[in-house]
Amino acid sequence: MVFVFRSVCAPLVCAVLLGACSLTMPPTAVPAPTPPQWSAPLPHAGSLGDLREWWKAQNDPVLLALIEDAQALSPTVAAALSRVETARSNETAAQAALLPAVNAGVSVGRAVTLPSTPAATSAAATLQASWEIDVFGAARIARQALEGQTQGSRAQWHDARVSVAAEVASTYYSLAHCWKARTLAEQELASYQRSQQISARSLEAGMLAPAAFAQVRAEASQSQLRLIQQNTQCEMYTKALVALTGEDEALVRSVMQQQSLPDDLSGFAVTQIPAQALVQRPDVFAAEREVALASAQIGRAQARRWPGLSLGGSIGALRYGTGGTDTDLTTWSFGPLALTLPVFDAGQRAALVDAAQADYVSAVAVYRARVRQAVREVEEALVTLDAALQRESDTHAVWDARAQNHAAAQNRERSGMASALEVEDAQRAMLAAQSAVMGLQLERKRAWVALYRAAGGGWQRPEPLVAQAAAVN
Repeated sequence: MVFVFRSVCAPLVCAVLLGACSLTMPPTAVPAPTPPQWSAPLPHAGSLGDLREWWKAQNDPVLLALIEDAQALSPTVAAALSRVETARSNETAAQAALLPAVNAGVSVGRAVTLPSTPAATSAAATLQASWEIDVFGAARIARQALEGQTQGSRAQWHDARVSVAAEVASTYYSLAHCWKARTLAEQELASYQRSQQISARSLEAGMLAPAAFAQVRAEASQSQLRLIQQNTQCEMYTKALVALTGEDEALVRSVMQQQSLPDDLSGFAVTQIPAQALVQRPDVFAAEREVALASAQIGRAQARRWPGLSLGGSIGALRYGTGGTDTDLTTWSFGPLALTLPVFDAGQRAALVDAAQADYVSAVAVYRARVRQAVREVEEALVTLDAALQRESDTHAVWDARAQNHAAAQNRERSGMASALEVEDAQRAMLAAQSAVMGLQLERKRAWVALYRAAGGGWQRPEPLVAQAAAVN
């Protein structure tokens, strides 16, 4: 009997082992070329710190509250959190596939099986077990890949929260700047209106040509149009902030109009080596985990082309009672130990392998594209910050010079050496220079927000994968 068992099972076991030896998968981690260092100059403001605390470092409780409201309301964040739960469920299912499945059943019945015989009562309890043996390790590989996918889903959830925070901050700073710019636009319009009044008196006195007066009127009308456009832009930013946060519009207007924001944000340092910075990008990490999952899917598809091994068993306790007599009919079984051999499927399993390989190629391409996009976003933010820094001194110098010229024009007017029109021209030049300074401040704030977003927003890569990522990149 032992000889027969060995003679039958030995070839089957050999076939399984040979199939296992042929199960090969592409690498789960692929290199993504990054430049040896950033091309754009690194910012030197601030010090290296935890980006998770960066918003708090701005000492702006209103902004923090708006960010929290927006994150709680965002459908993108909610969808990302839902994907985390889905990934956890898939991981649990993959873990369960490695273990035997056990099902229990209980039944009780009473019936007359033959005419003129007493009624019979039957009670049965069954316990059935089945186990799909993971001969090739494909299920274990899939479980590990799904574990990585869960980590990637968590990273995407953080990435969604960072994106919402960046969008809220950018809109918040734009709205604050817009209202300041509206004040300057109102001052400019008032200056043009004063110039128009002065020019009208000069026209009546015959001291100004009609064409020159028409030019003054046109400039005043253009200033009025700019103020209307500025008001419209402020309304748009207000609506956007209300939609993002779900706050009452009247409350947003009241709070924002009372805000006194600093001219610049506290900065942070960026690591010199791009590869070290990019491992802290949650979207890059999530794309990397998708590569690992795609590799595991190839292994699973290959495993379906080879024999499968399963084991079953059952225990059934049955008591049958009739006419005052109880009979015990308990049974049990171990097995069968079944080996299934795929013979012909018209190329279906091979097609699944080809499809999984195509998905892997796509995942690798997406991962590398994500890395390139991350490099681009960081570089663009650094370029913007550096350009704003280079323009800062000259922009302030222009403003100071215009302010001095305006003060000098006022002094000359008081001494009768300058006209009121010259004073108004000098004031408008000063307002334009001040507007340029404010625009530069907004540009720097947006660039810091963009760099915060590009640097990963303080997300921390799972510790065991840090060294692996550094080695691959």
